[in-house]
Amino acid sequence: MKKIFLLALTSALCLGIMAAPQKNKDKQTHREKDETKYMTSYDNGTSKANMKNNVDSLWYAIGMAQSQGLKDYLVTRMGVDITYLNEFIKGLNDGANAGDDKKKQAYYAGLQIGQQVSTQMIGGLQHEIYGEDSTQHVSQSNFIAGFVAGTLEDTTYMTMEAANLYAQTNIKAIKARQMLAQYNDNKKAGEEFMAKVAKKEGIKQIGESGIYYEVLTEGNGQIPADTSFVQVKYEGTLIDGTVFDSNMNHEKPMTLRCDQVISGWNVALTHMPAGSKWKVYIPQEMAYGEHEAGGKIKPFSALIFVIELVSVGK
Repeated sequence: MKKIFLLALTSALCLGIMAAPQKNKDKQTHREKDETKYMTSYDNGTSKANMKNNVDSLWYAIGMAQSQGLKDYLVTRMGVDITYLNEFIKGLNDGANAGDDKKKQAYYAGLQIGQQVSTQMIGGLQHEIYGEDSTQHVSQSNFIAGFVAGTLEDTTYMTMEAANLYAQTNIKAIKARQMLAQYNDNKKAGEEFMAKVAKKEGIKQIGESGIYYEVLTEGNGQIPADTSFVQVKYEGTLIDGTVFDSNMNHEKPMTLRCDQVISGWNVALTHMPAGSKWKVYIPQEMAYGEHEAGGKIKPFSALIFVIELVSVGK
């Protein structure tokens, strides 16, 4: 919707009237005569105008100006069917005529938010949680019951803190199951690849992390801690050899903090002496898990990185 600055508009109109110089009085009189065509009683079927003078015309004009773009907003943002535009006008008049009636104000607020819950929140949650799975549906009745309980601070079933935790945990679990069903073949391929890597000659494992590596260059410098800043060069590939990221050809290495990267990188870096260059094999759960990353990395992807730890410290 285009923004109409009511205060500026009103001020400009008022200043225009007040500041009109005497020498322009004839022009102003002519303009007033021209505007008499608006000074009539007008009824559009739902709201009436009774314009007897310039002030009446002014407020009618401002009211019309403020509605600019409203119809498009009702259709595109609020989902109003223009077939029932007269019902909107009826509701508009009812709301405007409620004035300071607190009871009516509360009711109209409930209607508005209820519509938003039905047309926006429920639909958004349906897509976010279940995606394209048409066999699963948000329970509107239970959603509304919880919504009302939260509004009334009713903790019969759970507290707000418990509700947030329960919702976050279970939404994550549902989405993970959906992603696993969709990308199970990718997960299986990664597991089979990691099992073969474990049997290769010269391969080492870092503790019980499931991360394997082979030493390309042996370094003897400082081993970074979790909070250390390090300078690295790297190249990342998928198990099929597709390169998805690299800075090996860059003149300067990248600086990062060891505890601000994926778990697989964190584990590898905090076991590497500076000056080392390793080829690191990272299982999906130590990489991006059920998440997609960068377009090329699909959910549940095992990853391979050649990591050169150039130096430790800023």
